[in-house]
Amino acid sequence: MKIKTEAQALFQIRVLIILFIVCLVLSGITAFPIETELAFAMKHISIFPDVVQHWLLRVYTAVHETNLRFPFISYGTDWLAFAHIVIGTVFIGPLRDPIKNIWGIQFGMIACLLVFPLACIAGPIRGIPLYWRLIDCSFGVIGFLPLYYCYKKIKQLEKMQLATRTNSA
Repeated sequence: MKIKTEAQALFQIRVLIILFIVCLVLSGITAFPIETELAFAMKHISIFPDVVQHWLLRVYTAVHETNLRFPFISYGTDWLAFAHIVIGTVFIGPLRDPIKNIWGIQFGMIACLLVFPLACIAGPIRGIPLYWRLIDCSFGVIGFLPLYYCYKKIKQLEKMQLATRTNSA
């Protein structure tokens, strides 16, 4: 899809960045009530395939028992949630000035790609089933695609602004 004006390009870029920030922050916020979310999943466990049911039951049991005996361990997932929110703030720079702060988009794309080695290395060590690691990897893909599209649009905007400056001189 060809962009006709700088304003259209900037609008598309900002919409993508805002969407990315919102999704990142929401995914972080969901890390706070993990036990509550898992309890909800347990009440609706029948909607999941058997293999997922077994995994969710195991995860719920581990989280529930850990929270009963060692609630401070969940502080780690609180920091995970916080990290998502903090990482979301990185994208405020590209939101304000995409060309000057394209590094933020590049950082996000690199972070999305780094999901793969983490899932492939730490997943087996921690006993995470392959299908769950693939779900985790899908978040890297889902995050990378809009950021890459945004990156391309920023480069296009940069060319448009350079052409405008060249024509004005």
